[in-house]
Amino acid sequence: MKKIILSIVTIATIGFANAQSKEKGSVEITPKIGFSGFSEQNGKNSTNSNSGVELGATVDYYFNNRWSLRSGIIADKMGGSYANNNNQLLEDKLNYLSIPVNANWHFGSTRKWNLNFGFSPSFLSSAKTVTPVAEYNLSSSDIKSFQLGLTYGIGYKIEITKKFGLLLDAQFFDGLTNINNFSSDIIKNTGYSYNLGGVIQL
Repeated sequence: MKKIILSIVTIATIGFANAQSKEKGSVEITPKIGFSGFSEQNGKNSTNSNSGVELGATVDYYFNNRWSLRSGIIADKMGGSYANNNNQLLEDKLNYLSIPVNANWHFGSTRKWNLNFGFSPSFLSSAKTVTPVAEYNLSSSDIKSFQLGLTYGIGYKIEITKKFGLLLDAQFFDGLTNINNFSSDIIKNTGYSYNLGGVIQL
C-alpha cells in the first residue's frame, strides 16, 4: 500500500513540475476507456441503469491556454434495464457511435482541470432487447437511428512528460431527442461515464 501511495504522489508531483501553457493551435489526442451507466427516461419515470465499457478518442484544439474545442468519436452502450408485466427482467442494449462537440475550459493555476460542455450527435450501430430466455434485435421501426444529447463533464490531467499525460474525467449525457419509434411515448437516453485516458500532445 505504501508503494502505491508513493507512486501516486510521485506522479502528481511530476505533473505539477511539468505545468505548461498551451499556445493557439496546440493539439492533443486522448484515447480513453471508461465505465458507463445509462438508463431510458420516459417523462418522470426511468428504467434502472445498465453498465458497460466506453471506448473512444477525443481531440482538443487549443485557442489559448484556457479554451479548446473538443471532438472525437465515442462508442457508447446506452439503454436500460426494467421489469415487464410478468416481473421478468429485460434489458435494452443500445450501442451508439457518438461525436461530441464541446467547448473545453481549462482552469486552475496550472490548467490541469477542465470543464467541458456542448452537444453530442449519436448514431445507432446496433440495438437489441435481452430477456431471460432470448435476445431480440430491434429495427429502425423500434428505435430511431439518430439522437442528439447535451454533454458535459469535468476532468483532471496529470502531466507525466511535456508530450504525455493521464486524464481522469467524468462525463454526463442527457438526451434531447426521442429515440422511440415504436409508440407515442417519448423516451430519451441519459447517463454518465468515468474514464481514464492517455493525453498525447502532437
